[in-house]
Amino acid sequence: MNRVYVCSCFGVTEKQVKEHAEAGACTPRQIASASKAGTDCGSCVRRIQALLGRGGCPRRELLDQGAPALAAETDLTEAA
Repeated sequence: MNRVYVCSCFGVTEKQVKEHAEAGACTPRQIASASKAGTDCGSCVRRIQALLGRGGCPRRELLDQGAPALAAETDLTEAA
C-alpha cells in the first residue's frame, strides 16, 4: 500500500485528511483539531489547504451560505 504523507510530524496521510473533510472538517484548523496535522512545524498547512480546495469539502457550499461547518456548531446555534 502506497501512503502519501501530508504531515510527517504526526504521520497524517492524504487519505486521512480527505476522510476528515468528508466528515465535515473544511478548514486547516478543523483538520488540525481532528488529526493534529499542521500543529507542530506547520510545513503541511499549505498542502492541507490544497487538498481541501474549493471543491474538496462536501459542506463547502453550506459554509459559503453561512451555515455552520460541523453538527456541534448547529446545536450551539439552535440553543442560542
